[in-house]
Formats: sequence, structure tokens, C-alpha cells
Amino acid sequence: MNPKVMIILGSASDLKIAQKSIDIFETLQIPYSLKVASAHRTHEKVKKLVVEATTNGIEVFMGIAGLAAHLPGSIAAYTHKPVIGVPVDVKLGGLDALFASSQMPFPAPVATVGIDRGDNGAILAGQIIGVNDPEVKKRVSKLRKSYQEKVKIDEEKLISQLDGKLLQKNFLDNYDEISEEKLNKEEPHTDKIFKESESVESEKNTPLVSVVPGSYSDIEEAKNVALTLDRLGISYDISVISPIRYPDKFNKYMENMKDVKLFIAVTGLSAHVTGSIVALSEKPVIGVPRSVEINGLDSLLSMVNMPPGVPVGTVGIENGRNAGVLAGEILGISDKNIEEKLKLMKYKTADI
Repeated sequence: MNPKVMIILGSASDLKIAQKSIDIFETLQIPYSLKVASAHRTHEKVKKLVVEATTNGIEVFMGIAGLAAHLPGSIAAYTHKPVIGVPVDVKLGGLDALFASSQMPFPAPVATVGIDRGDNGAILAGQIIGVNDPEVKKRVSKLRKSYQEKVKIDEEKLISQLDGKLLQKNFLDNYDEISEEKLNKEEPHTDKIFKESESVESEKNTPLVSVVPGSYSDIEEAKNVALTLDRLGISYDISVISPIRYPDKFNKYMENMKDVKLFIAVTGLSAHVTGSIVALSEKPVIGVPRSVEINGLDSLLSMVNMPPGVPVGTVGIENGRNAGVLAGEILGISDKNIEEKLKLMKYKTADI
């Protein structure tokens, strides 16, 4: 049984974070390998491991590192497979590792998850593998539902412990039974930036990727995503829709896009778009933060630091091209045409 995921630790001290990943992979029944290699102290080892692992069937790499955390980027330099970065809090609250992992140049994306979130990194890997493996997809879905159940159990436990005289403990106990008609009074509506890519021959065909800019100010960066997807021959839909301004319409749009392989959200400020997508879908979600205020740090941090169970693979601020490359890496696992175009893009661009 060959492993599908390779976990590489920058240091043995990162094992406590890797253990979170290991527990998830055991639950999802995904075979994995674990190595220790430093991007700075054992660079040749990293290179040989990644090149050989890519040749021998590894589908997803995970780099776990703290401090300067160049390990995930070094992995991305030697493979055209998806690379997930897990920043570790050693100094500066882990922000140094977070920036080093996410702020990668084109065309070497790292799908960065939250600081110390080895669990979310593994779930994202499961979602990526689940794009082509129905059994893994089912197990990811079951795991996601267990997180939902935990919230319900925690609520019941908390309320049972409270003894306020005015507390109405049974208020809205049957909220799950509210009809869809009451929730959705309007027809779904999105604003198309342009038609689906040329790869979609008819409206009946489902695009591979849904690109969701949160507002019109995000359009230019969304176009960078689209240009990269076009070069890779990946079909897509682009629609501007805000889950904050039009929540019901957003829910309808997500229902219409239920058969896409993955989502790419482009958004600034508090980046609710990515959080809303991942709340409504179990497909991989790629986030592109935008610089609207405070140099985009608000968007980056609110996008990447998701709670357990709902990962967003975040690329660098205003690096939509890397989001397109990452989508190609995910879809190229099972599509040789995309893989060949991706290899040309990654390796030829690197030679320039």
C-alpha cells in the first residue's frame, strides 16, 4: 500500500503538530509517510525526497515548520503536486512561519492553513484526494459531520449547566424545522463577470472550478485566476456574490455549484466569502486574500486561521495566479492533459 501523502517536518520538535495530522489520516484511512528534513540544513535531502516521492505516486505533500518556515516552499519548488503548509508557533505567535509559507512567488503555491492546525492540513489533504476518490470523500464528509455534532453536544452541555432565572432554555429548539420557503424568499441571483471559460461547451456542462469574488473591487484579481485557469485548460464559472449582503442568494449559488471540483474565493477585509463557502461545501476551498486595508493582513489572517474541521488553503495576498496553479495541481492528479500543461507552466517559468 503506497502512501498518498508525505508529511515532512522541519524539525522533530514539530511532531506534536504532526500528530494532529496523523490522527486525521488514520481516521480517513489515507496511507501516509513521515520524514524529517530541513530546508536549510538538509536541502539536498528535501529535494531528493520530493522528486522521488512525486515520481512514486505521492499525491499531496505537507510541510510542517516554524520560524522562517521555508520548508513548504522548498517542497513546492520540486513538485507539481499540491503542497500544504502548516505554520508552527515557535516565535512571534507563528506569524513568521505563516507569512513564509503563504507568501510564495508564482508559480509555486503553498496551500497554507492556520498556525498549528495540523488537523486542518490533513483534512484539506483528504478533500484534495477525495476529488478523485469517492471513498475518501465519504469519510471526509463523515468527519465533517462529527465536528457539527460536537458543537451541538457542547451547546446542550453548556445550557444544562446554566441556572439563570430568566434563561429560556427551550427557545427555538425546533429551528431545524424552519421551512426553506421562509428562508429563501428571493430567486438566486449572481452577477457574471464574463461567460464561463471556453472549455465549457454548453450551459449543461458543470465547470470544474467556481471562482467567487466577494465584490466588484475583487474582479481584477479574479481575472488573474481566470487567466491561469485558461492556460491550464480548466473550465470555470466566475460570479460576484457576497454572503454578507445577499446570504440567501449566496446559498442558492452554492447549491447550483454543488458539482464543481473545488472553489476559489477572492476577497478582502474580513474575508467572509471563504468561510461561507467552506461552511456550505466539503470540496477543497482555495483562498486569495486582497489588500483593501492594513496591507491585506486582515484578509489573510481571517482567511487562513479557520477553526478545526473547516480548512481554507490560503495563498499569498493578491496572488490569484498561484490560486490558479494550485487548482491545476489538484485537478492534475487525475487529468494528464492538465498535468502536462501545469508542468510546462511550473518548470518552464522557473527557468526564465
